[in-house]
Amino acid sequence: MDRQAYLDRINQVIREGRYKADWASLAEHPVPAWYKEKRLGIFLHWGPFSVPAYHDWYARNMYIKGSEEYEHHLRHWGDHKDFGYKDFIPMLKMEQFDPEAWIKAFTDAGADYIVPVAEHHDGFQMYASELSHWNAAEMGPHRDVMGDLLRAADRAGMTVGASSHRVEHWWFMSHGKEFESDIPQDVPRDHLYWPAMPEPENHHTLDGACAPSTEYLEDWLLRCCEIVDRYHPRILYFDWWIHHEAVKPYLKTFAAYYFNRAEEWGGCVINYKHDAFPFGIAVPDVERGQFAEVKPFLWQSDTSVMRHSWCYSESKERAVYKEPIEIIWDLADVVCKNGRLLLNFGPKPDGTLSEKDLEILKTLAGWMKINDEAIHGTGIWRTAFEGPTAVEEGQFADGKSRDFTSEDFRFTCRGGNIYAIAMRCPEDGVLRIRSLREADASRKPLWHGLLRGVEVLGLGAVSYTRDTEALTVNLGDWRSDLPVVVKIITE
Repeated sequence: MDRQAYLDRINQVIREGRYKADWASLAEHPVPAWYKEKRLGIFLHWGPFSVPAYHDWYARNMYIKGSEEYEHHLRHWGDHKDFGYKDFIPMLKMEQFDPEAWIKAFTDAGADYIVPVAEHHDGFQMYASELSHWNAAEMGPHRDVMGDLLRAADRAGMTVGASSHRVEHWWFMSHGKEFESDIPQDVPRDHLYWPAMPEPENHHTLDGACAPSTEYLEDWLLRCCEIVDRYHPRILYFDWWIHHEAVKPYLKTFAAYYFNRAEEWGGCVINYKHDAFPFGIAVPDVERGQFAEVKPFLWQSDTSVMRHSWCYSESKERAVYKEPIEIIWDLADVVCKNGRLLLNFGPKPDGTLSEKDLEILKTLAGWMKINDEAIHGTGIWRTAFEGPTAVEEGQFADGKSRDFTSEDFRFTCRGGNIYAIAMRCPEDGVLRIRSLREADASRKPLWHGLLRGVEVLGLGAVSYTRDTEALTVNLGDWRSDLPVVVKIITE
C-alpha cells in the first residue's frame, strides 16, 4: 500500500466532508437513532493468545521475568529465544470456524450487534490487511475471519462493529528486550513486534514520556481507517490508551474521517473509555462494571462471560465462568439505567466456542425468547430500580457475583406498559413491588396511572393486589430459576 497516498485521501475526505478534525466540529455528530435501540452486543477476544489459553495479555506478560506467565511459558513451550509469541500464530488454525453457526447462537440469545477485536495489543490483525503481513488472511487461519464473521452478521440483520486495541502495541512487547528472547533489540519496521518501546510506569499517564512517534501514530491511523474502509463497521470500539495526548491529533483525524465516511451508511458510533473523548462526541464505556444510577446519556458496559479472562483460557484460576443468571442480572441492570451490554466470549484456537460459552448462550436464548420485550426497544422508567442490593459503580467491579434477592427489581417501559424484572424468583411465589404501590399520605410522586392488568411473561395473567405498601403479584405454583418479568398493563 502507498501509505502517503492513503494519508492524502484521508485528509481529502475530511476537507470535503461535513466533519473536521477538531472537537467543536466532531461534537456536532449525533448518535444515530438506530444505536439507541441496541441493548445486547457480542464482544470477541481472539488471536494467537488463544493458543496458550491463559489470558489476552499473555503476549506481554510471557516476557516479564518472574511472572507466572513467564514461568508457564518455560514449562509448556520452552525458552523464549527458541519459541516466542509469534510462534503461536501457525497454531491458530481456526479450522472449525463456522461464522453462520456463531451468528445463529448470538442472535438466538438476543444479541443485536457484534464487535469483534480486529487487532489486540499483540499486533496481530484478525482481518485481511494491506498494511501488514501479520494478519489472519496471510498467516494462521489463512482466512479473513473477522470479515467472514461480519458478513454473516450483516446477513442476519445484526449491526456490525469492530474493536481496535492497537495503540497499546507501542509498548506491549517491550519486556522481551530485557533478556535474550526472540524480540530483537532493534525491531524491524515490518515485524510483528515493532516497535516494542519502553512501557510507561503508569498506563493512565496522559502526557510525558513513552509518547508514540509520528511514524507509529500514522500507522495506527491508517490501520483504523483501513478497518472502516474495508468492513464499514457501524460501531468502532477503542481500548483506553487513545487518551494519551500524543494520540489526540490522530484520534481527531480518525473520528472526522469515520464520521464523514459513515454518512454514506446511516451514521456510526465510537465507544471509548475514561475521558479519551470530550463528553458528548462518542459513547462512554465502563469496563467490567456499570453505573449505580440511571443516566440521561447513552452508555455501554462491557464484560466477559469469564471472571478473570477475556480470551479462551484453560487456567483453573482464570477460566472461572459466570453463571447465566449473572449475565441476565447485568443485562437488566444496565438496560434499566439507559445502557447497553457488550458481552465478551473467547473462542478456541480451532474456531469453536467452548461448551460453557454455548451453555450460557443457550440459557440466555431461552430467557430472551420469553422476556425480550422487557429489554429490546425499551426506555427508562421513572424509577430505574428498587431493592436492598447495591450495585458498585465503576470499572472492574465484576470480580465477584452480586447476590440479588427477590426484593430487587429493575424497571423498563415500552408501548405504554411497565416491566418490573424481579432479579430472583421468590420462594413463596409472591412478588412485592413497592415502586408501584398506591399513593399514600406521604404525597411522594408515585405512579398514579390506570392499571388494566398484570402478566408474568412466560406464565400469563396473574392475580394481584395493590395498596399503599406494594403491588403484590402472586405466581401461584409457578417458579423460575432465572429472573421473572412482570408486565404491568396500563391505560
